[in-house]
Amino acid sequence: MPSNDYLTYGYAALVAGGGVIGYVKAGSVPSLAMGLLFGSLLGLGAYQLSNNPNNYYLTMGASAVLGGVMGQKFFKTYKVFPAGAIFALSALTVGRLALRAYSVKKQ
Repeated sequence: MPSNDYLTYGYAALVAGGGVIGYVKAGSVPSLAMGLLFGSLLGLGAYQLSNNPNNYYLTMGASAVLGGVMGQKFFKTYKVFPAGAIFALSALTVGRLALRAYSVKKQ
């Protein structure tokens, strides 16, 4: 029986919500577009992970790209929120999925 990947669903909601907040507070259309795009990709990835824990490729790829972009912004501005927080969450997600991939390959 599949189990829900609540961590990734929460991460997806946080990313999408952050894009909406960026639009509401600053009028940033790119924040809205990228937040909804990556939030949707991560939500789809969470659905795939919930149905098959070995199907982590979309979530890992989206997290890696988002982490790279937000990491670059964080190291340029040193603002913890939103860039630092999303960078950290992305890195943790990639790490968690890399451990999953390693343990699957080892078996």
